[in-house]
Parts: sequence; C-alpha cells; structure tokens
Amino acid sequence: MSDEPQMRVDREGIHIDRALAEAVAIEEELDANLEGEYTFPSPRRRRTAAWVLDVAALAAVGAIEGAGGWIVGATLTLLSLWLFLSAWPVRFNEHDALSKAASAVPFTVGHAAASLRFRGWRSRPVWSVVLYSAAEPPDERALVVIDAVEGELVEAPYVEAVTEV
Repeated sequence: MSDEPQMRVDREGIHIDRALAEAVAIEEELDANLEGEYTFPSPRRRRTAAWVLDVAALAAVGAIEGAGGWIVGATLTLLSLWLFLSAWPVRFNEHDALSKAASAVPFTVGHAAASLRFRGWRSRPVWSVVLYSAAEPPDERALVVIDAVEGELVEAPYVEAVTEV
C-alpha cells in the first residue's frame, strides 16, 4: 500500500485526504476538510446596492443631457426600489429550518439537507429541506419548504416512498 494521499468514497460521502486536497488546490468552498460555522449572507445587503444605484441615478440625470438622463435615472431608481423591497432579513437559519421540517413529517428523520432559495418577484427567501427516513436504506423521503423570514411552512410537506434500486 502506498503512502500517497488518497480519496475514498463510501456511504458517508467522498473523503479526500488533506494533503491531496492541498496538492490539487481544491477551492475553499469545495474543501470538506474546512471546519467551523457557516452563515448564509443576508439578502439585507441588497439595501447597500440600492443606495449605490440611487446615487448613480442622480449622477446620470446630471451627467446626461436631455431626456436620456431622466430615462436612465428613472430606470436606475426603479431597480433600486426593487433591490430595497427584496432585501428580506433571513431570521430563520438552516438549523431552525431542519428542526421545523423534521417536526412536520410523519417519520423519524435520518439524513437531511437544507438549501436557501428565493420565491416571487420580491425574492422572499425560503428553505427547501429534503429529509430521508432513519431506516437503512431509507424507505421514505420528504420535501418541506419553510419561510426563512417568519419560520412558517410555506406549503404542505411532500412525502413519498423511496423504492430500492
């Protein structure tokens, strides 16, 4: 057996030795060897972009002569308004979403994963949580959608049986 860094694949996932990850320069966001808390950046930072667009709109009105300046300024102002209105705070994190989703399904949860996505023209953040039953192999799975602002279920959980492959 060689002493070279190895990669192995098993039921827990893909495991790459730290030395191999460093040797092939795996990007930081793909490196599973990193440890620590991760917080999804809040969409509230869109408000900063809205203020920048407001300043750009004023500059466009002053810099471009005639109706063109007003058209560019109005367009930037509308975009700024949309950014401001879509700057929802994410008050319900992925750990809260996983707990809420687990209590919403009729089976004992084994594996689960949460993903933040956005709904509607104002981009309201929601957690999409996929849950698998604790049986080995899992015999049920569910998709639960939870509002990331209020922490409420957006729709009834979708539960289905998992067939063996």
